[in-house]
Amino acid sequence: MFEWLSQMENTKPLALVIFFVTFVGIVIYVFSGKKRAKRLESYKNIPFLDDDKPASQQDPKVADKDQDNG
Repeated sequence: MFEWLSQMENTKPLALVIFFVTFVGIVIYVFSGKKRAKRLESYKNIPFLDDDKPASQQDPKVADKDQDNG
């Protein structure tokens, strides 16, 4: 068995099968279950949430921390 795996022409298809099965498993995990789908769908807007409020309307505590760090 180890001799078979030591040959490069045998390990490439094996690696392809392993990665494909892993990919399919991840896709099935992500798209199965309605609760998980709703939660993941809500995550897509996270990068845009900070842009909703102008800097003048942000919480003063947060603005002070930003000024201290920068």
